[in-house]
Amino acid sequence: MHFKFLFTISIFFSIININAQNTGALKGTVLTEQGEPIMGASILVKGLSMGTTSDIKGAFLLERIPNNTYVIQVSYIGYNTITKQVVITKSETIQNFILKESSYMLEGVVVTSQKREQKNKDVPIAITSYGTDFLENQGTFEYDALSEYVPGFQVQIQSVNNPGIVVRGITSDSGDSRVEPRVSIFQDGVSISKSRGSVVELYDIERVEVLKGPQGTLFGRGAQIGAMHIIQNKAKNEISGSVKLGYGNFNQFLATGHYNAPLVDNKLFFRAAAIYNGRDGFIENISGGDLNGKETLAFRTSFKYLLNDDTSLDVIANWQQDTPPGTSFKSGTYAPLGGDTNPNTFADLERGEDLGLDRTVWGVTAILKHGFNDVWDLTSTTAYREFDSNEAFDADGTVAPALFFNEISKGKQFSQEFRFNFDTDDKFRGFFGANFFYEDGSQSVPWEYNERSVAMLLLNPTFLLSNGVAVLAPSIPNDPSTFGPIAGAPLNSFNKETFTNFGENYSGDIFADASYDVTDKLSFTLGLRATLENINASYEVIDTEVPSVLGYLSGNYPNTLFAPTNGKIEASDSFLSAVGRFAVNFAVNEEITLFGTTSRGRRPNVINVTATETNILSDEIVWSYEVGAKSLFLNNSLQFDINAYMYDYSNFQTSVAKLEDGVLTNITQDSGNSSSFGFEVALQYAFSKTSSFFANYGYIDASFDDEDSDGNPQELAGNTFRLTPENSFSAGFNINLEIHKNLGYFFRPTYTYKSKVFFEETNLPEISQDGYGLLNFRTGLIVNKNYEINFYMTNVLDEEFIVDAGNTGGAFGIPTFIAGAPRFFGLQVKAKF
Repeated sequence: MHFKFLFTISIFFSIININAQNTGALKGTVLTEQGEPIMGASILVKGLSMGTTSDIKGAFLLERIPNNTYVIQVSYIGYNTITKQVVITKSETIQNFILKESSYMLEGVVVTSQKREQKNKDVPIAITSYGTDFLENQGTFEYDALSEYVPGFQVQIQSVNNPGIVVRGITSDSGDSRVEPRVSIFQDGVSISKSRGSVVELYDIERVEVLKGPQGTLFGRGAQIGAMHIIQNKAKNEISGSVKLGYGNFNQFLATGHYNAPLVDNKLFFRAAAIYNGRDGFIENISGGDLNGKETLAFRTSFKYLLNDDTSLDVIANWQQDTPPGTSFKSGTYAPLGGDTNPNTFADLERGEDLGLDRTVWGVTAILKHGFNDVWDLTSTTAYREFDSNEAFDADGTVAPALFFNEISKGKQFSQEFRFNFDTDDKFRGFFGANFFYEDGSQSVPWEYNERSVAMLLLNPTFLLSNGVAVLAPSIPNDPSTFGPIAGAPLNSFNKETFTNFGENYSGDIFADASYDVTDKLSFTLGLRATLENINASYEVIDTEVPSVLGYLSGNYPNTLFAPTNGKIEASDSFLSAVGRFAVNFAVNEEITLFGTTSRGRRPNVINVTATETNILSDEIVWSYEVGAKSLFLNNSLQFDINAYMYDYSNFQTSVAKLEDGVLTNITQDSGNSSSFGFEVALQYAFSKTSSFFANYGYIDASFDDEDSDGNPQELAGNTFRLTPENSFSAGFNINLEIHKNLGYFFRPTYTYKSKVFFEETNLPEISQDGYGLLNFRTGLIVNKNYEINFYMTNVLDEEFIVDAGNTGGAFGIPTFIAGAPRFFGLQVKAKF
């Protein structure tokens, strides 16, 4: 027994010794050209996801590196990044690095929009890319704030459950589970495009890329006119962390941070990040509570496992819950008691504190990468995602118990993609693969109402309110000549009816995209994606428990507004389609590249099911033509882009709420042909290694054509697309000054401007917002490079504006208006290690 024990111990230590003999260490220092140590430089062993940072003396040490030859990358802000091949042997390897001071490398220079790492100027697509530093500097956690700095990109968020995302005039905002968005939102290569689940908090983000123009080849069937790709920070082989806390007016409280650590040396790494971002509403509701607030709690965990030198697995899990107060759909017709119709002042909406949203979004993504050799590699992306939301809102915008709705949206999806990438390091590179996508969703809208109030709305809306107090009709007017047998019939004080639409879709794609260098300066890119999809749509109306007397007048008996279906109406069909792109890139010199693209985008067919009919809308097609120039000067410190484009749309689809013959429907319809043209200019300049300036401008003329494809006059001829400013621009500075060796000061002002926008495609003058600008700034101190305190203010001039108008109330002739955010300010502190 004693012998066996000694034998086992000797074998154990022998294994340890053998393993130790197969690993080595890399040791050295990072210095400036003047011989001064650089603290905080990043040293990365490429291929191992293994790294460290230099200490106060510039020294670093990486241990237990498997014996092999590696490319070591060393970088530090303000200095040129260098790479060097180093052989790790059994003994300690000593390697020092000398960094040369350079102009500050701008963020967004490197992108992965074509599924491989490239400089922005070498990609034949109009792209705006912002990384961690920019998002942190601007305190950006939501899309609408980010969109202020992206030309041709607008985001309107009524609530996180109801965003409107606009790329070059085309809006994607339908909550109908049967309708595919026009703009794809991707998170780590996975579509999260359905509007009710698409808004996620931007925290611990590596980079956000916004691609304009049809991107079906790169981002699937929903990227008809553009895509936004959110790339989250993954687990790394390092110990690091950060914490940020903040407090501001309207009881705004922010807490966010991350922690990263290796669990098994050189094999398994872990990262966790979280955020809480809450604020009281800035519109008082005198019926109770407040409106237009925010409350978001989100967590993320990720693991990276290095199976071997050629294979890695990332697993990322996200969870987010939003429970803000209600949205202030304030009536522009009826003032609250003691108030006015200004959307920026207090409101009086029915149900008070019952208004609001409860939304949960969660998902898991697994990304497996395997390198076969220097030319070929495989990426497999597997994902599952769900969202569940319930939003209560007052659509008439008053205290009247007439139009109180809930929207209950649910969705789940599964996707699997296999993508083979190749790069010959010569003339030919690209990818091809296949994708399967499944989604199952529903949108249910219960309507609770007092028939005595709805009667006033339908029969005589002039008297819905009197001096801020709801007027209730006890019965149908006693006028037999007008109302027949129901004249004088009593009206119910409470009733409820519900419509629900269901969408279940399956799609399979095959795709390929490749670039070929004809010469050292000229390259062509061709991409194609073929899709087979099976679309299943259903619609159901649940009748009221108590038959509605008003239903006799509207023709929807036993309901008032929603025509009964007598069960679920179902329809399905399959469609085969293709989209693609052709692009030309010409490198004038090392600094300037010209590009041109022709691409075809598509929005899938809609199976439009209502209580009275079922029809299939044609797929919406866009042809895009774009030319541009990209440049990168002064050692990556000056970036200048300009592009111009034209779009030609056919079968343009719009979702509208209509009240016709007493029937309220929210349907998608084909509005015919439309076109747009515009141009964009963007500039970034780092005028020192720590300070920079950016500016951009976008012009767009997007409207419906005079005639449809059959030569018939169009109802919306000449009208501008909704949510589309003709002119928009933004500019800002990031100024950093060194007060002392361990103390820095920063000042970051920005200004954004949008010209007039219409909120409906009818272009009614009163349903619009005149041009306005917003001034923001952030200023503070940085101590020892790891601690920060800052003061921020947004909408410094307290500009009054609206973010939406019309809405469901507009269908009844009483449009509602949503106020934009007033002046916000607060203090934040941050520590990182």
